[in-house]
Amino acid sequence: MQSTFFLALQHNSSQMEIACFSCLDTAETPVKNKKSRHKDWRALFNNILQCTPSPHTATDTHPLTNKAYRPTSDEVNQWAQSFDKLLAHKYGQAAFRIFLKSEYCEENIEFWLACEEFKKIMSPVKLASKAKKIHKKFIWNEAPKEINLDYQTKEDIAQNLQQPTATCFNAAQKKVYSLMENNSYPRFLLSEIYQEICTISQGKSKYLKT
Repeated sequence: MQSTFFLALQHNSSQMEIACFSCLDTAETPVKNKKSRHKDWRALFNNILQCTPSPHTATDTHPLTNKAYRPTSDEVNQWAQSFDKLLAHKYGQAAFRIFLKSEYCEENIEFWLACEEFKKIMSPVKLASKAKKIHKKFIWNEAPKEINLDYQTKEDIAQNLQQPTATCFNAAQKKVYSLMENNSYPRFLLSEIYQEICTISQGKSKYLKT
């Protein structure tokens, strides 16, 4: 049986990122026990396969062997060197998000990513509209994916929304980044998800076909 991780890597990183995030957004909330969490993150990788378009591009496979791309051992080891390197790699980012979902705190990475996209918006009208959406989804006291922020930070954001700029979520984004880096990231490096990716990158996974 091929590993779902290995199959997911048959698609290029940008396609995989889109499919992964789409599947994560629509996936059902897992039952809170160890076995269910284990099955859940594997199921999410199966969802990636179903969501990702099937045609391969030149970056997906080796032109001679037609072997599927997967992160090298070097790349995967770099994820353990710094949190920045993990987030900079699209596959690493997707794997980390699946890990956060297994711990029921995926709203942190979703907020951080939303802020990254928010800062790229040039139109003042679109910026204001997006700011309201981010506030309603992550900051508001009854937000569906409310992140853990102190009262003062929330108040500052509410004030910033009067005349939103590209930096109005910066303080909150830094707090969430620090929380992930100091809390979730170390646990991710010890997780079964990361350990299996390490094994696969070395070509030693028991799930891989030879």
